[in-house]
Amino acid sequence: MKQLLFEDDAQFWFETQRMFGHISYGGAEFGEVVVTASRIEPGDYDSWHDAWLSTAERLAGEAATAHPISARDAYLRASTYYRAAEFFLHGNPDDPRIDYAYDRSVECFHRVVESLPGVEPVEIPYDGQVLHGYFYRAPGAGPRPLLVMHNGFDGSSEELHFFGAAAGQERGYHVLAFDGPGQPSAIHHSGLVFRTDWEHVVGQVLDFALADPGVDPAKVALLGVSMGGVLAPRAAAFEPRLAAVVAVDGVFDAAGSVVGMLPWDREEIVRRANAAEDPEFDALLAGGKAENPVLRWATGHGRYVMGAATDREFLAKYFEYHLDGGVAERITCPVLVCEATDDLFFNGDAETPSEPRRLYERLTGPKTLLSFTTEEGADAHCHVGAQRLATARIYDWLDDTL
Repeated sequence: MKQLLFEDDAQFWFETQRMFGHISYGGAEFGEVVVTASRIEPGDYDSWHDAWLSTAERLAGEAATAHPISARDAYLRASTYYRAAEFFLHGNPDDPRIDYAYDRSVECFHRVVESLPGVEPVEIPYDGQVLHGYFYRAPGAGPRPLLVMHNGFDGSSEELHFFGAAAGQERGYHVLAFDGPGQPSAIHHSGLVFRTDWEHVVGQVLDFALADPGVDPAKVALLGVSMGGVLAPRAAAFEPRLAAVVAVDGVFDAAGSVVGMLPWDREEIVRRANAAEDPEFDALLAGGKAENPVLRWATGHGRYVMGAATDREFLAKYFEYHLDGGVAERITCPVLVCEATDDLFFNGDAETPSEPRRLYERLTGPKTLLSFTTEEGADAHCHVGAQRLATARIYDWLDDTL
């Protein structure tokens, strides 16, 4: 889709698109997004925070005195805007604005959940702690299929309401949306950073979910969004209880999003990232961040969620998130690989296939590739401009598969 705002900052534009997409399920208003974006100075993280926080605070204030349905709608949009406010601040984890805006986002979403039939916050036992999420219970009696959902590098379990949780409930699915290690509730307040063996996480989530008598144990699927497109297939390779897995969008090697921003091949970057010292690489990264807004954001956020002290340490850790070494080939359940044809992060080039196609080509079991295009307005990363279209096609595939 043509870049309509922030023409020199692809990352600011994508995050704005993301909020436009949430309009589909009530998570934003077009006018609110446009007016708020118009107050932001391009490339200025403080300006971004201040604009979205102001809009969120205004809506939350209105919601506090509104009638029930009006309050629900306002709180849902306020939750989105609070989450947006702290999005670019993670390069300095001690910034008090992060927890304030994040906690207000969750608080507003909980106010919404109080008025949504069949939706409740849950705490999932995990390694002596808990993972936070939401259970969307489908109406009616009898065991139902379950879709377990998680986000990726930077998204939250609350945001999954718009990426398929609400859509699944109305289609007769139970949906369990959760934050795993490295994801918002786990990193903000428990200090749990990402881990490569995602099956360790999903296994404990399935233990929790399958204890519910309303879940059909033969019809449990897993869906991962964004970097979840490598995490969910990784879990499926080692978790036999899954009947299907969905990658939105498919990722074979997460570091594919970084390699194209640096002047070396993958092996050279890995070698230099793992070196005890590499002043040349450090200088290159510093210069790259000054020129490339995506790299600037990714390294700052990446240090936060990977538990890395430096940009090089983040890259060394990030390059471990892949499905090479026979992992993709281990997956035996049906896999739906989604692809955005103008993905900001995981597109290929004339010589390298896109990450979704790399994953699809390595799968040896039942598989489906689903491409979303410019003509459909769905070509952005995770189809943020076409969430009803995307969820419709995904759930139709799940219906047919399960």
